[in-house]
Amino acid sequence: MQTFSTAAVPRWRFVGALAIVYVVWGTTYYALGVAMRTLPPVLMNGVRFLVAGAVMLMWAQWRGQAWPTRREWWGCALIGTLMAFAAMALVVLAQRLGIGSGLMATVVTTMPMWLALWTRLGGERVPATSWAGLVLGAAGAALLALEGDFGATPLGALCAFAAPLCWSLGSYASRRVALPAPAMAAGAQWLIGGAVGLAVAWSVEPGARTVDVSAVSAASWWAWGYLVVMGTLVTLNCYLWLLQHTSVALAGSYSFVNPLVALAVGVGLGGERLTGWVFVAMPLILAGLALIAYGPALLAWGRRGWLPVRGRLQPAGASGSSAP
Repeated sequence: MQTFSTAAVPRWRFVGALAIVYVVWGTTYYALGVAMRTLPPVLMNGVRFLVAGAVMLMWAQWRGQAWPTRREWWGCALIGTLMAFAAMALVVLAQRLGIGSGLMATVVTTMPMWLALWTRLGGERVPATSWAGLVLGAAGAALLALEGDFGATPLGALCAFAAPLCWSLGSYASRRVALPAPAMAAGAQWLIGGAVGLAVAWSVEPGARTVDVSAVSAASWWAWGYLVVMGTLVTLNCYLWLLQHTSVALAGSYSFVNPLVALAVGVGLGGERLTGWVFVAMPLILAGLALIAYGPALLAWGRRGWLPVRGRLQPAGASGSSAP
């Protein structure tokens, strides 16, 4: 079992890092919508990751991390293309096609379910609790598809559900390919994914070649800057720090909070409307996510809690000794 030494780390740093990951990543979906008001979505996303990747690579080199080898560059290229380009481009396209930011964040929580499936197909053992989580999550996703935005924009719904599929493939690939140190790997993946996005936008996206910078609104610039600085550089480093100083389960608990934050921001600031299916689907998706992420631990906790109860309810003579 992996252990973490936290004696020298002030508690406020854990609270602060978790708060940033919980809140900021939950608000990025709304920020994407604001940035896309006057910026082409694929171009905007590509430049975002290109800039963030360059900054991250310089920071990783300043910390003394070695440059990727040729083999590691290929691994970063695969993951960056799947995650920073394909998955994120599908997110912005889904939102451009009418999928609300809160709903998009909820759909993204289906990613661990896909990842569990790829893990099993790859020959690794998947606990029974994860399969139960897959069933619950699939039921939640099916109900989520009944939400009004999905019915109104079938192509947007297709992009929305394809985004976590691509992200899960990239996540699974990251366990199979050679990669450099985490910060260097993140920078290389973002740089390549951003470059691919920029090339695709330049080739096929309407308006990408003729962007009038003076016509881009201040709100879009602020949103884009927020995505680069807070949504990518600050929050990802907080997440990497949490992975080094606490459990993977606690660091990954943002998956439960981000959809709630995104829904609240989308409804409160973006005027998004929900028909009600999301409130039925979300508990199923979150329960499925809990079983996938924490299933064995929850099962062990339940057994520990149940055995003492059984002992207290046991009849007096059943222990093998009789009362005088």
